[in-house]
Amino acid sequence: MSDQPADQLLFTYGTLQHAEVQLDTFGRLVAGEPDALPGYTVDYVEIEDQRVTDLSGLSVHPILRATGRAVDKVTGVVLHVSAAELDAADDYEVALYRRIAVTLASGRTAWVYVD
Repeated sequence: MSDQPADQLLFTYGTLQHAEVQLDTFGRLVAGEPDALPGYTVDYVEIEDQRVTDLSGLSVHPILRATGRAVDKVTGVVLHVSAAELDAADDYEVALYRRIAVTLASGRTAWVYVD
């Protein structure tokens, strides 16, 4: 997957930050920087996909819910990924999540998985 430029930004706040998940999903460890997403809060959902729970080691994963309130914010890491790696992240995430574009606290636009 690394033959494409890592020109996509993916804001992660959960298992996509774990080395074993990155290696399985992207085939590499992914460079990233801390950032935050205003107007959202973290909730938790039960994951029933056995492949995902085996890989992450967790049956309960965080999920973002929009609040629209500026005082709410979620901290995480912005990963630099290629378009193919973004597709691989889509494959990793279960149907409870959808990918949207957001503006982070840093002003950068990134993809993120939300409820």
